[in-house]
Amino acid sequence: MKLIFVGPGRAGGSLALAASRVGHRIVGVLSRSDQPYGPDLRWDQPLPEADLLLITVTDGAIEEVAQRLAPRVDSIRAAAHVSGFTPITALGSLAAAGVVTGGFHPLQTLPDPERGAAALHGAYVGIGGDSTARATLEDLARSLGMTSFTLRDEARPGYHAGAAAASNFVITALATAGDLMRAAGVEAEVARPLVEQTVANVFEAGAPSSLTGPIARGDTATVIGQLAAAAAVSEDVGDQYRLMAEATAIRAGRRGDTQSWR
Repeated sequence: MKLIFVGPGRAGGSLALAASRVGHRIVGVLSRSDQPYGPDLRWDQPLPEADLLLITVTDGAIEEVAQRLAPRVDSIRAAAHVSGFTPITALGSLAAAGVVTGGFHPLQTLPDPERGAAALHGAYVGIGGDSTARATLEDLARSLGMTSFTLRDEARPGYHAGAAAASNFVITALATAGDLMRAAGVEAEVARPLVEQTVANVFEAGAPSSLTGPIARGDTATVIGQLAAAAAVSEDVGDQYRLMAEATAIRAGRRGDTQSWR
């Protein structure tokens, strides 16, 4: 495909690198800073012919960018944003200009373009929008080694919250665990097999049967001791551990137990 990227940061850069490596041609990039992905384009000129325009700016800028580009998309066949939260209707000005529109949200963490490009292969991607746009986006997904699923506009807020929980909440949990391990004189790396097996258990057997430990079994004295140990590391670690412990108790059906921890 001939592709144009708008505002490539970590997500857009990851997609641009991955697309280039499987043979797609990036015919232009609109960006406020120097970038290595393709020819620089100007905002005040018509866009070159392209099969797909990918808008990879922040959520709050998507609608404004679409409106700004709408007068210049005569040679664009399809356009999509890569947000998991913003509805595809945010591209309404492009649709009004005759471009089929859709959404393409990679369900993967993309910390930087190089690692992100490598991580896209084997990941899932949420796709929605006009049927013609979806067909183009599904072709792109297959070429990148990704598996697509349908993502409806009305489901986006809840889906995106789930994606954030699956990634960022895990990072917070592991970072807090690492703080506690290191304070005990133990390297955080020793927990890796435990973490990997726990994740495998959840996806293979489900969360309810995978939850173990003192909170799940109602061992109040042990939980209180753990909370005190976390608070002794630092106020931040203590607060984070307590909040996650309370969330775990709710998940385990033991909301009432949290009253006895205080």
